Amino acid sequence: MPHRPTPEPPELSRALGPLAASALLAGTVVGTGIFLVPSTIAREVQSVSLAFLVWMVGAMLSLAGALTYAELGAALPLAGGEYAFLRRAYGPVWGFLYGWQQVVIGKTGSIAGIAVAFALFLGYFLGGLERDVLHFESPLGLWRVTGLQLAALGAVFLLTAVNAAGVALGGALQSFLTALKVGAVLGLAALALGSGRGSWAHFETAPAPSARGLEFLSHFGAALAAALWAYDGWNAVTLVGAEIRDPQRTIPRVLILGILAVAAIYMLINLACFYVLPFDRVQRSERVAQEVAELVLGRFGGTALTLAALVSTLATLNGSILTGARIFYAMARDGLFFRRVAALHPLSRAPATALLLQGTLAALLILLFGRDQAAFERLFDYALFGTWGFYGITVLAVVVLRYRHPELPRPYLTLGYPWIPLCFALVATLFCFSIALRRPWETGFGLVLLAAGLPFYGYWRWAQRGETRVKG
Repeated sequence: MPHRPTPEPPELSRALGPLAASALLAGTVVGTGIFLVPSTIAREVQSVSLAFLVWMVGAMLSLAGALTYAELGAALPLAGGEYAFLRRAYGPVWGFLYGWQQVVIGKTGSIAGIAVAFALFLGYFLGGLERDVLHFESPLGLWRVTGLQLAALGAVFLLTAVNAAGVALGGALQSFLTALKVGAVLGLAALALGSGRGSWAHFETAPAPSARGLEFLSHFGAALAAALWAYDGWNAVTLVGAEIRDPQRTIPRVLILGILAVAAIYMLINLACFYVLPFDRVQRSERVAQEVAELVLGRFGGTALTLAALVSTLATLNGSILTGARIFYAMARDGLFFRRVAALHPLSRAPATALLLQGTLAALLILLFGRDQAAFERLFDYALFGTWGFYGITVLAVVVLRYRHPELPRPYLTLGYPWIPLCFALVATLFCFSIALRRPWETGFGLVLLAAGLPFYGYWRWAQRGETRVKG
């Protein structure tokens, strides 16, 4: 009987073109932050000019990161982004620790929090979602689930199913939602600036900042942290490097031009906010963009902006689900996670198992913490130190890889090398120190969660060596 060769397992499909990749970056970055952050920054820096300076510094730092990631993404266009970069530069344990942080709290917690935010916006149109709809006994006592939690769960599993049907469908949905989101944001800014209902005097009459020295730096740092949160997500494109067409050209262009475009959108929105509202009202407001919309469009404005925020959150959620599963998949493919998670659907060639596991873990977080918004905010605090720590280490990987792997193809070279990567890494280090000083308990707990992954790493490495011996 003739020998039949074993068919090769399916590979991820390079189905994302420049448009879909750009939508992924813009849709992930431009989330709910721009609707909330302007008032936080205004309260911290006490000046219109300083508020714009904060946004500019945040854009420059994000651009510095993007310039560096562009070289990494073009040289290593692989699934998992930072996981692949860290593994190649420093060894598998560093890639694993990054992936572990994303599995236990980083990406899964982000997906859960975005889904709850989506449910809160949905509650504006569907009253009563905050009420309990399910009750059941558990070993911990009576467990209650609200309509908001069910809506969040529904959003997670619906978008998980869409992305399991193929990256092309997930990318098409991302492009559509991002077009709606960016169109709504730009439309609001244009209507506000052209309405005649504001005053350019608002830019002249705002008070000068009273803080000096270390106190000023502390307030500026807090404002910058808020701006960086609004810019966060610019690294999403590298997570799907294995599914981008012509990645050597597409990844650098999308990263660099995408951040510049997002920065321009943010500046325009801030211009509209300070034109329509006096500075002290921006400081007091808990929903700046909604107040601008109501002043420009009347009562309909609040409804329209809430609908825009709903679409915006949905686009961010879809982007997070699409990209996050690639970290799970890459770890499993390399033998540093459950092997079954590396399975691809034979028809869609999507990491369906990784998507399902990611959705399940996010759903557990929604059920555990979804009743309490403060609990979710604390969850993000646990992940913040690790997130920025890995940003800094990953950026330095550009220097390490040039030294250890000069043979790698580098169709794009980091502008300003090595000073831009070194400056970004320094800022990331200072940012981590400030987080540790301001939130020592949350930082410590986050580090404990990170260290808890080391026994699992040891187990998977041991199992990997066992498989090698058996095959040999």
